[in-house]
Amino acid sequence: MTAIRNAMTVDVEDYFQVQAFAHRVSRADWDGFPLRVEHSTQRILDAFAQAGTKATFFTLGWVAERFPALIRRIVAEGHELASHGWDHTRVFTQTPDAFRADIRRAKAVLEDLGGTGIAGYRAATFSINAQTMWAYPILAEEGYRYSSSINPIRHDLYGMPDASREPFFPQPDGVIEIPMTTVRLLGRNWPCSGGGYFRLLPDAIYRAGLGRVNRQGMPGIFYFHPWEIDADQPRIPDVGLKSRLRHYTNLSRMEGGLRALLRDFTWDRMDRVYAAVLADPPRAAAPADVILATTV
Repeated sequence: MTAIRNAMTVDVEDYFQVQAFAHRVSRADWDGFPLRVEHSTQRILDAFAQAGTKATFFTLGWVAERFPALIRRIVAEGHELASHGWDHTRVFTQTPDAFRADIRRAKAVLEDLGGTGIAGYRAATFSINAQTMWAYPILAEEGYRYSSSINPIRHDLYGMPDASREPFFPQPDGVIEIPMTTVRLLGRNWPCSGGGYFRLLPDAIYRAGLGRVNRQGMPGIFYFHPWEIDADQPRIPDVGLKSRLRHYTNLSRMEGGLRALLRDFTWDRMDRVYAAVLADPPRAAAPADVILATTV
């Protein structure tokens, strides 16, 4: 087990709410789908309890409103409750006013149900980009302390490959951004934060990447979703091959891989892993050429 504490995070959303299915599933129809997020998240909490792991749960307000007992369990068992926004709307599709209303509504519901303050935020599908830097001051004004919404890689749905790989201030009057973990190799950033890559690529690749980051004295971030341990989830019809491969590949192996990671690395909540940064953050903003990168 490594001495470096890494951040274990869960993006709490259901299988039909993912961006890969947005063209087939309307938000207006969400309540018509069998809801499986509560059961899957309970299984994750059980696995964390068995491993003695604490984590950060970036939770949709939409989910919290429907499963208040789940929110109370997350907090009661010592995990960090954080915001994933209200209904998985991507930031770059919102106006500043709509974004403010979204994160305010989610924060209010989470704080009311959890009985705890909400410090962290993660944008749906890592959807803060170079055109939405206005989001950071709004997060600060609404009482958030940090964001983990930028993945500094190239991807067809998201990514700012030229963004800082370490915590930084995209805007001097905003919250600090704690970007997803990457490995720098051959002149580019490679994903090392879990998610779909963890299921699609050999397990050894992620382990080697995280081990390299830890040997450099830095923590890593791992993220996944409750639906990724739910191999029996209903299938969404008439979706493209790419979406099917991203969403359904190796679901049956995910829980076993997760339990191995819990055993072999050291994990904790985001707010504790990055406590020193949050307590005394570097106030200088990142240079413009660092944060103005490719858009999604």
